[in-house]
Amino acid sequence: MDTRVISGSRAFSWKRFFMQWEWMLVLIFIAVNIMNMNLSEYYWSFDSLRDATMTFLDKAFIVLPMVLIIILGDIDISVASIVALSSVIMADLYNSGVPMPLAMLICLGVGLVCGFINGLLIVKFKELSSVIVTLATMIIYRGIAYILLEDQAAGKFPEWFSFLGWGYVGPVPFILIVFAVCAAVFIVLLHRTTFGRRVYAMGNNLTASRFSGIRVDRMKIIVFTLAGLMAAVTALFLTSRMGSTRPNVATGYELDVIAMVVLGGISTAGGKGRMIGAILAVFLIGFLRYGLGLVNVPAQVLLIILGLLLIVAVMLPKLKLSSLTRKPGR
Repeated sequence: MDTRVISGSRAFSWKRFFMQWEWMLVLIFIAVNIMNMNLSEYYWSFDSLRDATMTFLDKAFIVLPMVLIIILGDIDISVASIVALSSVIMADLYNSGVPMPLAMLICLGVGLVCGFINGLLIVKFKELSSVIVTLATMIIYRGIAYILLEDQAAGKFPEWFSFLGWGYVGPVPFILIVFAVCAAVFIVLLHRTTFGRRVYAMGNNLTASRFSGIRVDRMKIIVFTLAGLMAAVTALFLTSRMGSTRPNVATGYELDVIAMVVLGGISTAGGKGRMIGAILAVFLIGFLRYGLGLVNVPAQVLLIILGLLLIVAVMLPKLKLSSLTRKPGR
């Protein structure tokens, strides 16, 4: 009698490996750099590319937890308002005499609490989608920031605080080192832990996950709390880079972050995507903006390019799936 072997893994395929969206992002990234090199002679230098990362990596910290949120099948559009509120409270406390290190810790605490409130509201009011809940908190958090500072700016931070946004460790920007560490932590969290497997399971089927024993409400609260914390980290670096803060800082960040995540191949339906894709999208969009900015390309042109890339990112997986499921002869 023949022995039947049942395996949970499938054979490795080079074709399937190179058909992954991340490789398409690599090709687009190479094409963007070639285009930028032809547009400006000042683009392709180590110093300029290194320094360019300091202008867009602040919002990249929010991309990391946003990947988890979208894989869950949810969304958080309040992150930019959390950045503003955390930054404003930190500046207000420092100008009131609170030591800067303590004000920075409180900044992180504010983001943590805001994210926790988002998660708690979402799990307590299940009839409301995460879009509605975070839309409400987006307005509330930004409104509190305006109440605290009105139309005024707050700053006059100690000189050492600017190191976060503009400092170097050797030849490497400090913000790049911190982002690399955070990205590594989130990659391990999503792809190498039980927590990450539960996030994927919830994104694929929330009801089945609940009946499988996964504490889905607690998981959602944790993920949204992480988003609030990373928004506060963004507030630290953004405020350091700007040297001051206002209630309207980080306006539009939520759209940029969601665009990076979607371009990175994270399915808006939930349950699919990899962290590395979103990280590649961060650098792709960042260097695209930097290169086009060197030749004064209008912002509207950049929006059109990003829109086309997002359409490709959404459509290509569907076209690939339909070609794989199409029967021969049809």
